[in-house]
Amino acid sequence: MEEDDHLPKPASAAAEDAASSEDLDSALQRKRAAMIERLSNLHQSRLARKPDSESNSTSSFLSRFSDSKSSIESTLSRIRQTADPHSNPTLKSELDNVSMSIADLEKLVAENTFSLPSYEVRTCLKTITDLKQIVEQVTCEVIPRKKFSFKNKSAKKITTQNDIVSEVPIRVENNTANVESENSGFRALDSPGFRGKENEVLVKEFNRGNDEEIREFVLSDLRGCDVRLMGCVRALFVHKLIDCKVYVGPVFGSVLIEEVTNCVFVLASHQIRIHQAKGCDFYLRARSRPIIEDSNGVRFAPYCLKYDGIEKDLEEANLGEETGNWSNVDDFKWLRAVQSPNWSILPENERLDTVDISNRDPKI
Repeated sequence: MEEDDHLPKPASAAAEDAASSEDLDSALQRKRAAMIERLSNLHQSRLARKPDSESNSTSSFLSRFSDSKSSIESTLSRIRQTADPHSNPTLKSELDNVSMSIADLEKLVAENTFSLPSYEVRTCLKTITDLKQIVEQVTCEVIPRKKFSFKNKSAKKITTQNDIVSEVPIRVENNTANVESENSGFRALDSPGFRGKENEVLVKEFNRGNDEEIREFVLSDLRGCDVRLMGCVRALFVHKLIDCKVYVGPVFGSVLIEEVTNCVFVLASHQIRIHQAKGCDFYLRARSRPIIEDSNGVRFAPYCLKYDGIEKDLEEANLGEETGNWSNVDDFKWLRAVQSPNWSILPENERLDTVDISNRDPKI
């Protein structure tokens, strides 16, 4: 019996086995084809739904953006029609609320950058820029600044062997020193500030409770300087700094930084935009996500500044709490889903300790 198992099978049996094998292969191929067809249909269905989902998301965002924009424009129009600013003491607070609404709008755009078409991002940013310019125009119209005479005024300057410079609040009257950014629309025309300094310690303390507050301050064309700004300011514009250290108290509105190289910035602000920065470290506290453009080799860490009264200043500017946004940086020139290679988190072992600028001692 065992030998029979090794005998060749009859031709008919071999044919039956071959037919059976062919039937099995055919059945497997049919199953495989059916499975591929189901997967293909499922994939096509998903592809068909995805544009609708993205379209709905974009449509929802644009609707929210448009509603906020219309509300802001309506408020500005109403404020602009105010006949007598002195009869309405709430104008200043209303303008502050408008600035906050614009900040929220900018934050909304930043949070939706990766899910929006690039042209929608550019259009929205242009709209925000225009709104900020209108706010400045309306502010100048309804809350005019006190007139300054055009006599030559010298800054009260205290110079020591350590080159410590302290400047009292004055009006900068050199129009050639204006700072203007075409890309972002931020402007600081004829504003107080430090300009054209080299290897100096520059100290400024903004007056608290002064009705004639400084709305914006400028740092421009500085090299190797140590800058210390205490108190609150409405906006800060930084332009062309090299090898500088900049320590700044709370900024109610925006900080715009352009063309800076090998610098350290310690800043607290509602909005922070950085253009063309190279090899710089930023210690930030921000209400919205910091934005970088055309920058590389920049690193970020949490705010670490201290001076007498800073806690009160931070609370007044609504910056008393750490938001964690210092590490949520948006690179507007990097629209891929992966981390931008242009910025990184500053390692803890390389970070500054708390910097105290209360005593104005150049040796921090």
